[in-house]
Amino acid sequence: MTEDPEPDAPADEDVAEELHRAGATYLLGRMILVPLTRLVYRPRVEGRTNVPKTGPIIVASNHLSFIDSIAIPVAAPRRVHFLAKSSYFEGTDFKGRLVANFMRAVGAIPVRRGAGQAALDALDEQRRLLDAGLAVALYPEGTRSTDGRLYKGRTGVAFLALQTGARVVPVGVIGTDKAMPVGAKMPKIGSKVTIRFGEPLDLSHHGAANSGRARRGATDEIMAAIHALSEQELAGVYNEVPAQGAIEKIRQALPHERR
Repeated sequence: MTEDPEPDAPADEDVAEELHRAGATYLLGRMILVPLTRLVYRPRVEGRTNVPKTGPIIVASNHLSFIDSIAIPVAAPRRVHFLAKSSYFEGTDFKGRLVANFMRAVGAIPVRRGAGQAALDALDEQRRLLDAGLAVALYPEGTRSTDGRLYKGRTGVAFLALQTGARVVPVGVIGTDKAMPVGAKMPKIGSKVTIRFGEPLDLSHHGAANSGRARRGATDEIMAAIHALSEQELAGVYNEVPAQGAIEKIRQALPHERR
């Protein structure tokens, strides 16, 4: 599998520095990960030609397992970036450096995750990557599905697409939850995995990013496309992280837009 050339480096110095650091590691990682993944899992990849080779795109996928963030970059015909906890890149011992190099090898960009300002910083990081003409991968459900069902999409992906004009490539990942179930420390050898890339979605017809109706309509279109590819049972609800404390429980119970 050959690599498509990357567009010009982003103007943002922090992003540019990280991408520069990751460049050689990424290419070396591809040389190792791609044949290894093919040998161990023999993944079936469908619709690779649906992924635009240049320009900003958001790869929006269902989320079943930790290895989704490995399977998608390995299967994609171009470099795909996703955000990962900055702690994965900060280890100084042998294991820490190994983890950091592995994360860079699959196209990960470090970011401090959390609520409030951390969440806004993550959104800004994704916007900078898209403004640079790169491809980012996101999970509209927000977190992994532990029961195999497809949950309602949160509007953050649609907001980013509407704000930047990036097209969204829907992806249906099948079988990764069997290959590495939640809680497993190592993936199972021989599990069948399928990655399906759908046709790019231009969501601009829904309206402006500052419109709640536009964000909701665009999100529903994204999730419908993912559902057609993944063929999962629909949960019909959001995949909420268990609430911690009385205030958070009240917040989840009240109507609000899931971002």
